[in-house]
Parts: sequence; C-alpha cells; structure tokens
Amino acid sequence: MDTLRIAGHDVPVLTANTVVVGTGSAGYCAAARLVQLGQPDVVMVADKIHAGASRNAGSDKQTYYKLTLSGAEPDSVREMAQTLFAGGAMDGDNALAEAALSARAFLHLVDLGVPFPQNRFGEFVGYKTDHDPRQRATSVGPYTSRTMVERLEARVLRDGVRVLGECRVVDVVTMPDGGGRAVAGLLVLRTDVPHDGAASPWLLLRCTNLVYATGGPAGMYATRVFPNGQWGASGAAHRAGVHGKNLTEWQFGLASTHPRWNVSGTYMQVIPRFVSTDAAGGDEREFLTEAIGDYGRLLSLVFLKGYQWPLDIRKARDGSSLIDLLVYRETVLRGRRVFLDFRRNPVRDDLDPSALSPEAYEYLDKAGVLFGTPVQRLRHMNEPAYQFYRDKNPYVDLETQLLEVDVCAQHNNGGLVVDAWWHSNVAGFFPVGEAGGAHGVYRPGGAALNSGQVGATRAAQYIAARRTHAPLDDDAFAVAAEPVLAEALALTAAATGRATAGDPDNTGELLRAAQELMSAKAGPVRSAASIHEALDQVGEWLAAYPQRVSADAGSRRSVDRTFLVRDILTSAYVYLSAMADYVAHGGRSRGSVLYTDASGGLPLTGYGPGAQAELDLPAEFRFVLDGGALDDVVQETAYTPGADAGKVTFTWRPRRPIPPADDFFENVWRDYRKHGNVR
Repeated sequence: MDTLRIAGHDVPVLTANTVVVGTGSAGYCAAARLVQLGQPDVVMVADKIHAGASRNAGSDKQTYYKLTLSGAEPDSVREMAQTLFAGGAMDGDNALAEAALSARAFLHLVDLGVPFPQNRFGEFVGYKTDHDPRQRATSVGPYTSRTMVERLEARVLRDGVRVLGECRVVDVVTMPDGGGRAVAGLLVLRTDVPHDGAASPWLLLRCTNLVYATGGPAGMYATRVFPNGQWGASGAAHRAGVHGKNLTEWQFGLASTHPRWNVSGTYMQVIPRFVSTDAAGGDEREFLTEAIGDYGRLLSLVFLKGYQWPLDIRKARDGSSLIDLLVYRETVLRGRRVFLDFRRNPVRDDLDPSALSPEAYEYLDKAGVLFGTPVQRLRHMNEPAYQFYRDKNPYVDLETQLLEVDVCAQHNNGGLVVDAWWHSNVAGFFPVGEAGGAHGVYRPGGAALNSGQVGATRAAQYIAARRTHAPLDDDAFAVAAEPVLAEALALTAAATGRATAGDPDNTGELLRAAQELMSAKAGPVRSAASIHEALDQVGEWLAAYPQRVSADAGSRRSVDRTFLVRDILTSAYVYLSAMADYVAHGGRSRGSVLYTDASGGLPLTGYGPGAQAELDLPAEFRFVLDGGALDDVVQETAYTPGADAGKVTFTWRPRRPIPPADDFFENVWRDYRKHGNVR
C-alpha cells in the first residue's frame, strides 16, 4: 500500500487491476471468476463483510432459476431467453446471456459444494416458479443464497484475494475517456478508523475496473425486507455519471418485519389467518373479510399468495394481490398493525376443505394437510419453515405468537445500466447482481440469483480479455482523485464542525425521514402527486445537505452516516425523478406497483359474470393497467450533480432484441479460435 499527498492530506492508496465492491454472491463470483480466468490482481471491499441480502435474506424455499436439467420436458437456451424477455422492458442480449450461461453458472456453484438436489441418476430436478412456463427452479432451502455466498467466499479466500471490510463507499474516481468517462478508482471511508485519530480514515483504491456488486439501494425505504446492514451504494454510481435503467421497477411483497423475512411459499399455502390491531396491539380483528366476503374465495386467494408472490398488479383486481392491497390499507392508510395468525383458521375454527378452489384443494390434499390449524399444516409440510422463526432474533413461536407483517420493498428489478457484458456507460464500471439493471418489469422467481452469477461471469470474462492494463500512475491518479477527496473532506469538516459548535447529530434523523417519505409516497401504491411531493422534499434535503448535516466527530457511526445519508438522498432523488418521468411518459400500473389513476377501476368483488362489482375501497386503489404499452422501450436516466440538487435527464429507447441465431459451427469455431467470445 502506498501513501500519496492529495488535497493536502497523506492518504493510503491501494492499487489493483480490479476492485470488487460488495461481498455477496455476485461479488464473490466475480472475484472467483477473475482468478480462474488468469486475472488474480483483485481486491474486494465492503461496508460489512457479513451483511447484505445474499447472506441474510431468503424465504421458506429460496429459488434459483436455471435451464431445465432434468426430466423429459423440452427446453432450450432460446426458449429460456424468451421467457426472461417476455417480462417486458428487458434487453434481449441480457436475456440471452442469462439463459446461455445459466447452466454454467449453476454447475459452478454445484462444483463449489452448493447442495442443489439431484436424483440418483444425477439429474438436477426442478419445480415451477412464478412467471415460469417450465420447471426450471431449484432450491437448497431457505438459505440458498447464503449457501452460495459461503461456498464462493471459501473459494475466493483459498485463492488469496484480499478482502477489506468496514469500507463505506464515498465516491467513484473517474477520468476523461474520449467523449465519456472511465474508472480511475474509488474513495472509501474506513469506518474502523477513528475520524479524530492520528491515522487517516480515508482509503483510495486505484484501479482499472470496478465490479459494483453493492446490491440495490435498499436503504431508500423504511418498510423493507432487506436485512439490516443492506444499504446499497447506487448514489455514488449516479454521481459518477453511471446511467440508471428501469429504476421505477421495484418489487414489493408480504414479509415479516421482526425478523425481516419473506412470507411466501408454504407460509401462505397453509392459509394463516390475517388480523390487524391498533398500534398498541388491541382491537384485534380479521380484516380480509371486509372485502372478501366469500369464505372459499378468501381461503383460495391466501393459498395462491404462496407462489403468486410478490405483489403483481395484474392480480390485484380479482386475484391474490388483492391481499397485498388490503394489508397496505390497514398499515399505511389506517395506521394499524397486521399479523399472521397460524394458531387459528381464517373465519371459522375448523377448516372446510370443500370450499377451496380445485387448485388449492388438490395441492393441499397431495400434501396431506386438509386438517388442523395453519401451524399444524405448516409443521407437516415444511418443518424448517416453522423452526426458522424459533431460531431467529427476535424469537417467534408460530404455535403461540402472532407474526407481524407488511408489504415491503423486496427487490429492485431496475438498476445501473448494463450492456451484454454487464459493462456500464462509464468505461471499466461493471454493475452486477441487484445493482445492475438487467431485469425487466417481471421476472421468474429466482432469476435474480442466476442473473448475479451470469453478470459476474460476463464482467470477469470481459475484464480478463479486454481490460488488463495498469491503472493510472501516481501523478495522474492524484489529479483525478483530488476533487473527490477534497469534496469529502469539506463535507466532513462542515458536518463535524456544526456538531462541535453545538448542533445535535442529525444523521439518524435525516436517514429515518428519507426512508419514511419514500415508503409513504413512492412505495407499492403511488401517484403523480405523491411522487412530486416526495421529489420536492428530497430535492430540498439534497440541495441543503452540506449546510444542514451535523455529525459527531468522535462517533465513527455518525461520520459514516454522513456519507450513507448523502448516498440514499442521491438515489432517492434520481429514482423519484425517474418515477415522475415514467408517469409523464404515459406510464400506468405495472409490475409490482399501483399508480393511482382517478379514471381507473377498483378491485372487484369476485370472479365471473355477475360478480364483477367494484369493492368499496379507497380512491388510492383506482388504477389502469399499463397493458404492455411500454414493454418494448427502456427508460434510462443520467444524473449530473450541480447547483441545488443536481439535474436528471432521461432517454427512452427501444429495448435491444434477442440477438438472432447465427451459430453455424465452423464459423463460430473459427472466430472463437481467433478472438475468443469477447468481441
């Protein structure tokens, strides 16, 4: 490690060809692949090595999506690509790459020791997941992604890759590159080094490439299922000029809040009772019956939430996502708390299986659970799902306790722009995993885990083939890094000076205010008015941030939050701007989001002719489906910091089609011998 004099300070500088930011499954995969491809000059950094969604999030049977590798059912790379592409607003080259590399990425994990189930002949069996016409899904249980992280991490550590924790991303260092920008490095704040001590808390990483595996901007929302410690760092990328793509497309779904965990799959299929209480836990009532008066329909819709998850606005009018809206009404519009009760059956003490839809009846009959209470059915079908909550902190015993839930931010399908190699518009910057905007509006369940492995592999292939040159020399790097470091030093001095002068530390207050605003105004139910209200407020906070933030110089956490909050405010400003532009562009309800529209309809009372009256629900729930009107275009955003909150501009372009098949073997073989496949 070197020390350079930059902006009047002696700053440690660590140099590598590639810096991987983030220690989740995508980040570790990128590092492992780089070493395999002969590019071992890699450093990994993270704010918390053992935090993040890959290691700490999941569901009762967390899914990995891949090409079919068992049975007699036909499948092909092109067919899988078409399934991904059909989700709308997804680029076809990304879809084709995710399909083509899915088997390779999956078998890489198998070879590292991830115990995906296979039959005695070695076929990797699968099941059908949401938005999946085949049976491409597989799982190792609730901790599929954690197991992936652990096996990939072990590989990376055996390879001798340096991994640094306690590094808060502050800003990306860039340099001119023709008419655009290129990566020169990264500035991080060492949160394990006291700010008022003798050692420098700043670290500059000088590199040719950044693989950005920071996850989505999870810290934007208060009501979220992302684990504690999963924040994201998209704001720094936007500040550096990396474009956004499909930023409006968030997924929201039912999840427990203490602890945070998705309540999909078996938790819904055993048909728990939904109850709400006042803030103090009193006035308990079963609220679904207010809108769903038919006993059999209520049971069947709850059952369907198990695999029609997360919220899908196409299923909100007369399908299972009506339940998400009713939960949202209780928690957000009525200010109540919602719980799942596994101790008692919905509506009646005894379950009446004859009232179930044929689909629900057949499934539960095959599982042998047409009896008892929801928790008895859960323990019979999936004992680990029951034990999970007993093993968590806070401890919840579903046999004796209620489980608090809400409609939570769960995944960002959009993100930072990527091409077919997961390369962004900034040369040398590769967003992978949830940070990269590879998905469209809809995606099959488990496609995100595959996308992270494929994107990391593609980025590593490109780097190993095309971007092996050395980083900037000392003088050039000092020139590139000086404005970034000087701005960080000035912000820190202003924030800590304000606290020294007597202003209270307000970093926690600003963080909570931003998150609560986003959940209230830009969550699963939003409108043009609520988006603009939030945008005005966030813009005001961001513009005044250098003059308003106050941080205790003696608190590493407080100084850390100075930059965390700036990152979240930047992300929120860019995302809200994209939402406002989406509505102005004629965008309507799609994916996992309801955009309130006074000209639209409300959810309906039931199925079929004569049962199509609108429910008596709040006007916020009136909506018009997008109907695929914008499926063939992609919204890209560009952020420029500057006066006030900065400027966000937009480009709407046709999505890239699935590349045509031109795979005559002799031609491909000749080109591959000459160029490899990176071209």
